[in-house]
Amino acid sequence: MAMSKLDDVVILDTAGRLHIDEELMQELKNIKSNVKPHEILLVVDSMTGQDAVNVAQSFNENLGIDGVILTKLDGDTRGGAALSVKKVTGRPIKFAATGEKLSDIEEFHPDRMTSRILGMGDMLSVIEKAEEAFDLEEAEKLEKKLKKQEFDLDDYLTQLRQMKKMGSFSSILKMIPGMNKFGDIKVDDKEFVKIEAIICSMTKKEKQNTKLLNASRRQRIAKRQWNYCAGHKQIYKFIRND
Repeated sequence: MAMSKLDDVVILDTAGRLHIDEELMQELKNIKSNVKPHEILLVVDSMTGQDAVNVAQSFNENLGIDGVILTKLDGDTRGGAALSVKKVTGRPIKFAATGEKLSDIEEFHPDRMTSRILGMGDMLSVIEKAEEAFDLEEAEKLEKKLKKQEFDLDDYLTQLRQMKKMGSFSSILKMIPGMNKFGDIKVDDKEFVKIEAIICSMTKKEKQNTKLLNASRRQRIAKRQWNYCAGHKQIYKFIRND
């Protein structure tokens, strides 16, 4: 089918396991023998610690992997898993994932991971994420507004939504140099939904001039904001099929 569609790349995703067993290994050996893949990549959960190392070593001995993809690598303390997996397999870590979306998978840079482990941050990754998330034309418009002191809550909302495209706020903060001294910083991204709801519940004039917000206007905004958040929860439940 792939050849008939002239596909350049075909990814064969095999069944995952938390523990190694003979049946799984034999199945993978059969697939390798019949399909003859150009490259075999092992996906490892970095949260499992030593188990991740054992799994990587076993797979490499039985199949001969070409590289590793480390998932849930959104904490600097998990850099140890990256070092150990590379040591026991001798194979490169090609990609790292910090979330469940395809956009959360990125090329692994050992020098950047080293900087994060040493508490030096990872500004290059922050810059790359910003370049992908932010629109240059919009950024120039915002700069002009800031210079003219015309920045309003609509502009703030636009910036907030673009920031969300970069990933979780906790992961971004961990990449900033010096933030490690404050410990494991955790930011609940759901709180930003409330901020978005409040701004979306305001009129255009209110967004431009917050001095208009008297008691009655605040009460109206609070009511609309509650309905906005409740609507988001219902949509989330529908998607999750709860």
